[in-house]
Amino acid sequence: MAIIHRSSDPLSRIHPEPPPKIDHFDHLPDSILLLVFNKIGDVKSLGRCCVVSKRFHSLIPQVENVVVRVDCVISDDDDDDSSSSSSSSSLSSDKSRSVSSPFSAIFRLIFKPLQALGHFLNSTKCSSSPSSSLSISGGEDGEIEHGGVTHHSPTQVLKNFDEIRFLRIELPSGELGIDDGVLLKWRAEFGSTLENCVILGASSVIQDSSSSVDLTTSNNNNVVVEDNGSIPESFYTNGGLKLRVVWTISSLIAASARHYLLQPIIAEHKTLDSLVLTDTDGQGVLCMNRDQLEELRVKPLSASSASKRTLVPALNMRLWYAPTLELPDGTVLKGATLVAIRPSESKNEVCDVSWVSSAFDEKPYGVAAKMLVKRRTYCLEMNSF
Repeated sequence: MAIIHRSSDPLSRIHPEPPPKIDHFDHLPDSILLLVFNKIGDVKSLGRCCVVSKRFHSLIPQVENVVVRVDCVISDDDDDDSSSSSSSSSLSSDKSRSVSSPFSAIFRLIFKPLQALGHFLNSTKCSSSPSSSLSISGGEDGEIEHGGVTHHSPTQVLKNFDEIRFLRIELPSGELGIDDGVLLKWRAEFGSTLENCVILGASSVIQDSSSSVDLTTSNNNNVVVEDNGSIPESFYTNGGLKLRVVWTISSLIAASARHYLLQPIIAEHKTLDSLVLTDTDGQGVLCMNRDQLEELRVKPLSASSASKRTLVPALNMRLWYAPTLELPDGTVLKGATLVAIRPSESKNEVCDVSWVSSAFDEKPYGVAAKMLVKRRTYCLEMNSF
């Protein structure tokens, strides 16, 4: 007599259970995952990856390429008495101000540097589980309450990264408030002090060259003056030189303030090979390579007594000027100016222009620098400040 076994669940024969899902990440070696995380770079995204699993949590601190994008900037003025008129000031409002008033602009720029470079991660705290190493618990150093939102310093955000080699920090905007249409860009390198700085400026930028005067400039009496490579007399009498001095001092102050703020990060992360502090406007770039980073660790910087920034040493400068500079793509720079700066005690000659012409990679500004260094050179000096 045949015995028939009947399933207790007839539906299981019609709808069998699917095989368990395979997590393909589990089959990838750690080295491949680290390549992916290094491509991500962004510290917020890495923070989110960190809470996905224990494995991700253990790998994130080994990431070598990190990008910190700052959401907002808090100045010391924002922490003063709310009744004070200065408490409502911010870098965003400074952006609308002009540097056409030279001396007031200089004093505005000698501000106390920022207590916190940015607001990172979400304001909601993560749990204290092992998968939340990038979270910042309340009351720790580097945390500032401002307007009901918690802000964190880059030092605090980066503290759990152990293997950073390439670090890029991006501010939400440049520090220098300039008029619309005015061009002002700078690039500086630091060790324990300023090593070099290149500044490119123009009083106006015209995209359509058809409306511009071909390599000529006009004075207030509409008298056309040919550009023979020399700086015209009007440059000294109409405030042109004074404005360029303001641009130079302002750029150096911005660069030295950024450098000062990087000290704790450089001291803590000894694996760094490259550090770049820039802004989304592309106004200024501060760069440090491995040798320069090590120099700062061995030889502490000299701080300015006026504010929290690195002391700018005595300088030798070279200036190139063109009343009108027409670029190959049709862009025209009015009052184009290029300034190359090195410390007076530098072993490298500032007259060597190879490093100057290659300071700006972005088109058309790199082309403008290469064109300007072919013009007549003017020498200037500046005392330490």
